[in-house]
Amino acid sequence: MKIQKILNNNAVVSTKDKQEIIIIGRGIAFNKCLGDDIQEQQIEKIFTLENEDIQNKFKTLITDMPIEYMEISERIIAYAKMKLGKKLNDSIYIHLTDHVHFAIERYKSNLPIKNGLLWETKHLYKDEYEVGLEALNMICEHFGVILPEDEAGFIALHIVNAELNEEMPVIKAMTNVMQDILTIVKYHFKVDFNENSLTFYRFITHLKFFAQRLVKGNHYDKANDDDLFNVIKEKYPEAYKCTEKVKKFIENNYKYELTDEEMMYLTIHIERVKKT
Repeated sequence: MKIQKILNNNAVVSTKDKQEIIIIGRGIAFNKCLGDDIQEQQIEKIFTLENEDIQNKFKTLITDMPIEYMEISERIIAYAKMKLGKKLNDSIYIHLTDHVHFAIERYKSNLPIKNGLLWETKHLYKDEYEVGLEALNMICEHFGVILPEDEAGFIALHIVNAELNEEMPVIKAMTNVMQDILTIVKYHFKVDFNENSLTFYRFITHLKFFAQRLVKGNHYDKANDDDLFNVIKEKYPEAYKCTEKVKKFIENNYKYELTDEEMMYLTIHIERVKKT
């Protein structure tokens, strides 16, 4: 492989199998010129980003970014993929690297930022939050910096963002919707959820995608299965009453009208989760 563009001393652009790639390695471009061969022993990471816009933003980011931040971001992302077993959108390489760099700079300047969604993040995205905590350990080990718990929450939200392929404002809005619904269910039945149960996990997963549709203004296509909907209402009357409360709250606060299909599935999940 040959150097086609030098981004900085530690990053170059090349091609492999007719596809543009970004190659990271300490000193990989030092005293090099365009067209020079890339020394394989210096290669630490090869990025093949499918989206051209993301690729261009990534090039811009790493042009002036110290390699240490690229290395720690890659470690965190690799751990997240292994731990969660999920595909993450390539945009996380940009957003997480930039966030970690900014967080450490803020720490050094004694300018911490409080995470207003920390409590919600810990409860709604437990697995991602655990990854965030491990990321803080990696950052401490790599930079000798002890970042506050708030940053584990921020990192978790970046991971959720990459899972759902949404922008951060959408993720924050979704989190608020989910917490609102959980609060309504909790107080309607006067129960505390078993957050370690499979039923609660399924409910959170359902709410996550419901909130995504709500925030983006999308709906289920109406199934027109009125008979099944009526059966669910009669079988789970108390859960349906709770769903009606949710429906009214959502309409008043988010100007979003739940379909019968959404009402039906929400009732089923509420019936299950109230028993855990």
